Amino acid sequence: MLYYLGQELSADISALNLFRYITFRTAAALVTSALIVFLFGPMIIRALKVRQGKGQPIRADGPQTHFQKAGTPTMGGLMILCGVVISSLMWANLSSIYVWVVLMVTVGFGLIGFYDDYLKVSRASHKGISGAGRLALEFIIAGAACVVIMNAGTAPFSSSLAFPFFKDLVIDLGIFFVAFGAFVIVGAGNAVNLTDGLDGLAIVPVMIAAASFGVIAYLSGNAIFANYLQIHFVQGTGEVAVICGAIIGAGLGFLWFNAPPAAIFMGDTGSLALGGMIGATAVATKHEIVLAIIGGLFVMEALSVIIQVASFQLTGKRVFKMAPIHHHFEKQGWTESQIVIRFWIIAVMLALIGLSTLKLR
Repeated sequence: MLYYLGQELSADISALNLFRYITFRTAAALVTSALIVFLFGPMIIRALKVRQGKGQPIRADGPQTHFQKAGTPTMGGLMILCGVVISSLMWANLSSIYVWVVLMVTVGFGLIGFYDDYLKVSRASHKGISGAGRLALEFIIAGAACVVIMNAGTAPFSSSLAFPFFKDLVIDLGIFFVAFGAFVIVGAGNAVNLTDGLDGLAIVPVMIAAASFGVIAYLSGNAIFANYLQIHFVQGTGEVAVICGAIIGAGLGFLWFNAPPAAIFMGDTGSLALGGMIGATAVATKHEIVLAIIGGLFVMEALSVIIQVASFQLTGKRVFKMAPIHHHFEKQGWTESQIVIRFWIIAVMLALIGLSTLKLR
């Protein structure tokens, strides 16, 4: 919106030439989304407290320390989504189809998460939408996004899988790209959802991943930088960096209220939306494999659940004391702050490794 205002008035007001630059608009989106969450966060928390009563249900088999959090409202993802969507629409160049695709996945997954949270709160149970039903809805949204991404690019690269470290290694998946891309987006959404179990545990790694993919989107969408780094150029993805900036700003605002002891949880409303957004960005920029590196913390959390379930069903024994793995460490006696900060450190290290693939070709 403001991008077009700058285009119209820059001839008369030279300072508005700044609106042409993605870097400036990304920073502006970050500040805007942070201010939106800071200003309206307390109002949203009060409203959710009134409507939810007992707040997010606490798992009976969870760590005993979690019962101290009873009464904390959930659905805090609403404040994140408000900040992200409003600031993205304000600062992004809306002529880029990738902006709309990423926002569609973010809002779509957020709505699924919102309904899931609503069912949990209204039933006073940690069980929401059935697993099959939720996955079906997620795959419909993610599949539609991948169809748009495939048609928006230049064939056959638009339906191809690019490999990091190898500048010319590309495999055309054809129509199977839709299934592969949808799997990446849905997997990212649910992996972040599983990570969201402690105060501040998910939101900071999400911001780290968003910052990393903001850099990737900007470089991939710039022909000069893409050619210099020998990465694949995807025209129009640079604008997705603005959304990544909005994620960082909204995440900072949310962390203010989610810092221990949390005044609100993001719930599935936030975790599904943020994970879906990161997954959609990875697919749009052709960095799906790099997502597994940068988002390695989320992969670790998801794998711990898969391993736990498979082991119990096959052998009747559990590998971890509790899954996802952050609960395992809680059961071992780690404090919540130890787990959260150590996981943040892991997320930073993985992000740096992931970003190094941009140059190691």
